[in-house]
Amino acid sequence: MSKLLVNGRQRLEGTVSVQGAKNSALPILAATVLTGGESVIFNCPELTDTEASARILRWLGCEVTRSGEAVIVKNDGISRHDIPDSLMRRTRSSIVFLGAVLARTGRAKLSFPGGCEIGMRPIDLHLSALRRLGAEIRERHGYLDCRAPHGLKGCKIALSFPSVGATEDIMIAACLASGTTTITNAAREPEICDLAEYLNRCGAKIHGAGEGVVVIDGVKRLGSAVHTIIPDRIAAATLLSCAAVTGSEIVLDGVISSHLGAVLPVFEQAGCSLTHRENQLRIVSPERLRGMKIIRTMPYPGFPTDAQAPLLAVSCVANGVTVFIENIFENRYRHTGELVRMGADIRTEGKIAVIEGVSGLYGAAVEATDLRGAASLVIAGLCAEGSTEISGVCYLDRGYESLERTLSSLGADIKRL
Repeated sequence: MSKLLVNGRQRLEGTVSVQGAKNSALPILAATVLTGGESVIFNCPELTDTEASARILRWLGCEVTRSGEAVIVKNDGISRHDIPDSLMRRTRSSIVFLGAVLARTGRAKLSFPGGCEIGMRPIDLHLSALRRLGAEIRERHGYLDCRAPHGLKGCKIALSFPSVGATEDIMIAACLASGTTTITNAAREPEICDLAEYLNRCGAKIHGAGEGVVVIDGVKRLGSAVHTIIPDRIAAATLLSCAAVTGSEIVLDGVISSHLGAVLPVFEQAGCSLTHRENQLRIVSPERLRGMKIIRTMPYPGFPTDAQAPLLAVSCVANGVTVFIENIFENRYRHTGELVRMGADIRTEGKIAVIEGVSGLYGAAVEATDLRGAASLVIAGLCAEGSTEISGVCYLDRGYESLERTLSSLGADIKRL
């Protein structure tokens, strides 16, 4: 198993490009199941999660190749409707293949998905929505056996929670359903808009993506398309956090600042100076950060739950008290125990974490247990005195494209063992 060794207190400097969005790439790759011909997906990050999606596509009968930052999916016909447990367990986002395979073949058999253990992420919203679209679903022995004997039919679906995954699954399935599907209380994340843009380029008719109501007019078939994935806003927030804790000045290239609307004010509250210029974002961090008061995670356009762990690591060395209220997942403070091993002052109870900033952290042997928690340990290691050895790097590789290479290019002393 790989580990990261971080020698802290190195100032970062330079310009770095932001990778493509993981949370766009995964549903877009799943959506290629609906298409015919050859789709080219540019700015597709090279992650273990995207490779897991590629393996599922190959299993289903697609030809998938990578050329640099582009992934080419050639779909001359899906030959299977089942996905084995070993492939489904690699990532939580694999559940989005359910709607895609069902819409394309009329049947889908797959197991429950895997992913990071950050709390309950039930798929009941996916299943109830697909049933409303006309699917017959049986749950037996850990598998979902789904059929649409009369095809999928458009309908009105009101989500009880603006779930990103459920919104994506419904959008994908409804593209080939007969009639019109309307999703109310739909997720509004930028990745939803990115998925809709790809599908519309393939010939879908999706309206209102990024708003609370999304309307999909079903079509008989979809063609292929060339599409460029948007920058990863969580990777951008992570790099900003790395600069903040090290008192650094860096420039992020290829970033959409509007996607970080709830995150950037938090950095400014901590004392960082941010400058926007076209698709670039410059951050200048002070010698000592200020506490960030109260941060509540919320569905977009609120503060993203995926940015909670990186910013919590920042708050560990900020002067004053910061309070996090985690409203999305109930088990998303698992990284705090490892930060305490590094000298952080953190108290958690339920969905609340209270952080009293300390003057400095110290290196230690720590272990990551989920993707964003792994990023928080890297951030802490960058500003800690001495060396930090981080195990569980497999989690980091699920969402960050060679993060150690990116940070090394900015001057960090970090290497993979």
